[in-house]
Amino acid sequence: MRTESTANRGGSIGAAHAFALFTVFVWGFTFVSTKVLLEDFAPIEVLFGRFVIGLVALCALRPRVLRLKRRSHELLFIAAGLTGVTLYYLLENIALTFAHASTVGVLVAVSPLSTAAIAFVLGRERMHARFVVGLLVAIAGVALVCLGGAGVQALSVGDALALAAALMWSVYSTLVKRIADLGYETIASTKRTFVWGLLFMLPLLAPLGAQPDLSRLVDAANAGNLLFLGLAASAGCFVTWGMAVSRLGAAKTSAYIYLVPVITAVASAMILGESVTLAMAAGIVLTIAGLALSEGRVPLGRAHAAPPYEEVGTGASEKRDGTGRM
Repeated sequence: MRTESTANRGGSIGAAHAFALFTVFVWGFTFVSTKVLLEDFAPIEVLFGRFVIGLVALCALRPRVLRLKRRSHELLFIAAGLTGVTLYYLLENIALTFAHASTVGVLVAVSPLSTAAIAFVLGRERMHARFVVGLLVAIAGVALVCLGGAGVQALSVGDALALAAALMWSVYSTLVKRIADLGYETIASTKRTFVWGLLFMLPLLAPLGAQPDLSRLVDAANAGNLLFLGLAASAGCFVTWGMAVSRLGAAKTSAYIYLVPVITAVASAMILGESVTLAMAAGIVLTIAGLALSEGRVPLGRAHAAPPYEEVGTGASEKRDGTGRM
């Protein structure tokens, strides 16, 4: 029975890593899609449109309304909608109007560090030396991927907005972990988060330049990119990200965000014809090496060093089922 339980746990962990990889792969292409849409749409229009599509898709998939276990839990969903839907994507979209996609990508990718710091301060997760070193190596790789050949410039408005977006995503990831720990189902909780995010967007539509002009969607590129952002990047990836966070924890899952700018660089080369420099190629190698190190797949120090990451309260002596619950 213990062998079967161990196998189930290993399978669920493997699935969680697969969900995280799928999510960042799709998100890596979103910078290109968003950049295309920003030629004809305001940042708030792209944001509102993609999440309306995402919410409709999730409602069709799971029409049942989530029933709260406690009224106070609503505050978690409100905060998640504000930080992970409205503020994160609005800041990121506006940043893309001021800065290159590669620059925004590298700055947003620092969110695992702030996620880990928040989780550590709250006492929910702790990190060992291997995990921290892996993150630092990945940061170096991301810097080479996104800034290689472009040079490092002074902090601009776009840079500041991207850093603020990274902080919002860190808060969101921590909230998602808390919601999952309370036993809420991923799709239903994601749907509720989307509703709150859209409600926060409503008063921003007119002030930020939204126009009721649907003729822009006649363009196949606009319609296709908006559907991609709504169905795959929003509805699909918020669910898969939530599943990964619920099993791996906020800090460990957020480490995968380092792959986003790597994928963005490749997507830009394929779709937009941008060249991949030697520095960027070296950065890809460093980023993947950093992720492997943070996951404990690359040796560091003693042969029996502490695991790279642990959730507080877990250990080898604890028994968990395949879902990660005690």
